[in-house]
Amino acid sequence: MKKCPFCAEEIQDAAIKCKHCGEFMDASGHPRLAQNKMQWYFRKSFIIIALCGVGPLALPLIWLRPQTTLAWKTGLTIGILVLSWILFLTTMESIRTIKEYYKLIEGL
Repeated sequence: MKKCPFCAEEIQDAAIKCKHCGEFMDASGHPRLAQNKMQWYFRKSFIIIALCGVGPLALPLIWLRPQTTLAWKTGLTIGILVLSWILFLTTMESIRTIKEYYKLIEGL
């Protein structure tokens, strides 16, 4: 008898699938389990959402992701920082323009 790695229940040594939780013991027998298990915060979709939400503050997710090569990490970092700087300058210019409009309105 051995313990199931998923639910820790006792199962037979030759078991292919756990009778308690239904998980397969051999990952090659089940395609979903054969895939590389990646942490949810290293998935591309989460990194894209994080970059859209918090911008350059999400860069550590790219640098800590083991599947990304150094060239991609460097390129993405430079691209994100340049885009963030452009967006910052655009925002500051918009604020300056709004202040000028307020001054014009107050002067009337």
